[in-house]
Amino acid sequence: MSETGVIYTATGATPVTSPEPGMMRQVLAYNPHLMLVRHTFEKGWKGVRHSHPHHQMVYVVRGQIPFQAQGKRWELRSGDSIFVDGGVEHEASAVEPSEVLDIFTPFRQEYA
Repeated sequence: MSETGVIYTATGATPVTSPEPGMMRQVLAYNPHLMLVRHTFEKGWKGVRHSHPHHQMVYVVRGQIPFQAQGKRWELRSGDSIFVDGGVEHEASAVEPSEVLDIFTPFRQEYA
């Protein structure tokens, strides 16, 4: 990882991990300020309600992701995006096989 300059990450250059059943994670390009992560979910995956200090943007590449935060629910579909401030509890699930791109700031050290 480099703190300055240009950071290129080829699609197959980083490992794909399975941090929990039904989820695959691939950390893509990042520096200490920003991190891009690809998550894929099997149909029926349900994430635990959680929060983290990182701001997060979610872009749905494909599929359908029910997303809940602050007592509201959104049905995210391909092309939709949502922003979550750090410290806000949220949860998501997958109604069908789905893929999202998550952007975190600052980067998530536990993913690196």
